[in-house]
Amino acid sequence: MNREGKGAVVSGLSERFGRATMALVSEYSGLNAAETSDLRRRVRASEGEVLVAKNTLVRLAIKDTQYSELDKSLGGPVVLIFCYGDPVAAAKTVTGLRELGDRFKLRGAVLGGRPLSADEVRELAALPPKEVIYAQLLGLLQAPASQLVRLLNEPGSALVRVLDAIGRKQGEAGEQAAS
Repeated sequence: MNREGKGAVVSGLSERFGRATMALVSEYSGLNAAETSDLRRRVRASEGEVLVAKNTLVRLAIKDTQYSELDKSLGGPVVLIFCYGDPVAAAKTVTGLRELGDRFKLRGAVLGGRPLSADEVRELAALPPKEVIYAQLLGLLQAPASQLVRLLNEPGSALVRVLDAIGRKQGEAGEQAAS
């Protein structure tokens, strides 16, 4: 590959790193074409992209960026996985590739400028989906308001219950007097 071609690859990688919310580095060796296609399809479904590039070109693309920590994970045959959407969905996809065994090993990742180990990516994958977290947060935010409404409503409810009890008692007393 000539110098211009390498420059184009580095600029393409830089552009992808700029758009990505998370980038992962994984070893791959011995994957056949069908398994590679399946990997790409699964990652694409979780708003990501799989790319194989030379380590030296990747090092040039990540130099002085928030992804510079990926340099430690590079070396040998590696595949880059870019996540452009929800990082939890991408982590679930990557950790769900257990059937590939030793032929696909996660080396590391960077999320928001913070390096993640393979174990931390597995922990990220164990999180509930973003919508569930939003629902839980909304429930926590609504709980004090609903407790306040119940508290404000209680004196009126108590008064209605007392009046109802008095009315029943007077009704029973009136029935006994009539008999």
